Amino acid sequence: MNKRLIAAVALPALALGGCGGSSSSSSSSSPSTSTPATSTSAAAAKPPGAPFLASLRTATTIASTVPANGDVNPYGIAVVPATIGSLKAGNLLVSNFNDKANNQGTGTTIVQISPQGKQSLFATVRASALPGSCPGGVGLTTALSILPGGQVIVGSLPTSNGKSATAQLGCLIVLDSSGKPISTISGPNIEGPWDMTSMTQGNVTTLFVSNVLNGGAAEGVNTINNSTVLRIRLRTEAGHPPKVLEEEVVANMIPWRDDPEALAIGPTGVALAQDGTLYLADTLSNRIAAIPQALTRTTPAPGGGSTVSQGGLLKQPLGLTLTPNGNILTTNAGDGNMVETTPEGRQVVAQTADKQTGAGSLFGLLVAPGGKAVFYVDDGENTLRLLH
Repeated sequence: MNKRLIAAVALPALALGGCGGSSSSSSSSSPSTSTPATSTSAAAAKPPGAPFLASLRTATTIASTVPANGDVNPYGIAVVPATIGSLKAGNLLVSNFNDKANNQGTGTTIVQISPQGKQSLFATVRASALPGSCPGGVGLTTALSILPGGQVIVGSLPTSNGKSATAQLGCLIVLDSSGKPISTISGPNIEGPWDMTSMTQGNVTTLFVSNVLNGGAAEGVNTINNSTVLRIRLRTEAGHPPKVLEEEVVANMIPWRDDPEALAIGPTGVALAQDGTLYLADTLSNRIAAIPQALTRTTPAPGGGSTVSQGGLLKQPLGLTLTPNGNILTTNAGDGNMVETTPEGRQVVAQTADKQTGAGSLFGLLVAPGGKAVFYVDDGENTLRLLH
């Protein structure tokens, strides 16, 4: 069991890429288990305007996320929008951060899981096979998105031995629809890509990447307020790697620190609302932040943006996505709960999604199509699960 503080990819309401979900609900190729989830809401049904989480009380295991090479610690999660190459529409991709020895920042695999629980290997990403720069090599994070045409982008924050002192700045790795690396995106603005969300308009995809490092792990022995959220615009053309059109830091001065157990604690989950506000899980500050005009702003929002909500039911928020009613859904590092918060900052409900391993287990999450369930990865059990 691992207690890592790493966030999840979010599914913005406008995005086709980034985190997504599947509409099917349960059985697994491995034994499936159901456990009741505890809610702070007493409502038996969810009336109009009720919290999204109010009626979700059962957590069901869909499948193991451990591939044949033994990689563990599932973090990133994304839905496959269309069948192409090795990708099958409606399946989910899950990235692994640790190797079989449980060394952080050394996981190299992305698995593909069907809603019925069938798991297969989508990609093994080896540093020696990368077609471009990626300082430090490969350690796949929660930053995971699927572009139109089936190209997959995944973040890498690598270590040489699983320890924070050896963490390197990494890159974004672009894979084709068969799982082969075709390019990398790196440079001074990409320093420990931790989480990511995306939206596509025509042949332009916009990524929002939270960077947990700035200056490298040696700089983070003490808390430092210099992490960032980076906007990257890409031009996507069939048969060609995406071309970077623009990079803009949309938020800065976000606190982070390295940690012997968590590797790094800093800005994590991101999700884009319909009004252009980017919501951020500021893990170290135990808050949800808002970055206004994220699609168009040309200056960084200091301190990671304005505080939407802080403390209370939030216990080091990690994964972040938006619910069908426009609320903000986060996973806690400090316990096994998901928390629903309104854009005005009111924490409306907490729901237990992991009763057994609890703290440190919840990472990537997304609302399933149809808006009646949540897919999420459970690091404590190394599984893909469904809250319904």
